[in-house]
Amino acid sequence: MTLTAASHPAVLAAIAEGCAALGFAMSCDPATGHLLRTLAAARPGGRILELGTGAGAGASWLLSGMDAGATLLSVELDAAPAAVAAAHLGADPRLELVVGDGAELIDAQAPGSFDLVFADTWPGKFHHLDQALDLLAPGGLYLVDDLLPQPTWPENHAAAVTALVERLTTDPRLHTAYLDCASGLLLATRRR
Repeated sequence: MTLTAASHPAVLAAIAEGCAALGFAMSCDPATGHLLRTLAAARPGGRILELGTGAGAGASWLLSGMDAGATLLSVELDAAPAAVAAAHLGADPRLELVVGDGAELIDAQAPGSFDLVFADTWPGKFHHLDQALDLLAPGGLYLVDDLLPQPTWPENHAAAVTALVERLTTDPRLHTAYLDCASGLLLATRRR
């Protein structure tokens, strides 16, 4: 089954143009985007955290699934792609964009305060993992992507990915599902 561009958030084309102008090639792929929208829609009034805004592709998918009472806090370290996200998504009152260190943002949040965490950068994925998992409310969802080899991976990154998958699939606080699709996904639910 092919996912058509007609089913994508309308703003995604403009975000893609901004990415092309920057040479930014690490945006969320459409299959992951569809999953993000579905997960956000399953959390009416939910509080969502995105670690790694990039240029806003993932955030656009999350926003397209969120209801009016849901909120999205998204953090990006690199100001250039964050500016693309702000230009195209910044007017949405459900969204708070932060340009800064994801680890610092994680440390500033109250435990149990998020219904969905999408970890698409190093903090909350390859470091600060326990702190990010502590942010999940009971029944909260945690999603990571880019678990299949990517052209942007640094040398020897495969071992870190293997360790991450092992760590998440053996955590007694979580129910997990590895999804061998898109860029390689792992979805976890915090046990109640």
